[in-house]
Amino acid sequence: MLFVLFQVLVLNNVEPGLGLYIMIYPLFIFMLPFQMGTVPLMLLSFAFGLVIDSFSNTFGLHASSAVVMAFFRPLIFKWLSPRDGYENIESISVYSMGGRWFLFAYGTLLLIHHTWFFSIESFKLNEFLWVLLKIGLSVPSSFLLSLLVQFIFISNKKAVR
Repeated sequence: MLFVLFQVLVLNNVEPGLGLYIMIYPLFIFMLPFQMGTVPLMLLSFAFGLVIDSFSNTFGLHASSAVVMAFFRPLIFKWLSPRDGYENIESISVYSMGGRWFLFAYGTLLLIHHTWFFSIESFKLNEFLWVLLKIGLSVPSSFLLSLLVQFIFISNKKAVR
């Protein structure tokens, strides 16, 4: 609920220019439990995206981007899986998984999410460079905000249990 409120009430109203659009809600999808199956994950992501779409008047853009991210999440997690697997990990965070894993996993998923979002938003080949600029500015900004949120709201002791 806090992700939706922050995205809709704060981030959607911030317009720094140059096509920069900061999104925090992909972090919610990323932090869902490892054990969640792909279909429930995609359904939950779709519903979550629809809620954001209803406040943003984006007509399914966030929902489709969230579903694409949810589809690739198990594949990325399997690709970056530790040798011993994920059994002993209660929650997904930068503390529990480590900075390098978080950078590659969340960075890749955020890149997929934003690429889909801005490509579908534009839907014109003649705006390819504009889409690349939006992706290039928005992915690092969204990633840094997601890191900041984790450092502020998730304690290191709680994540390591």
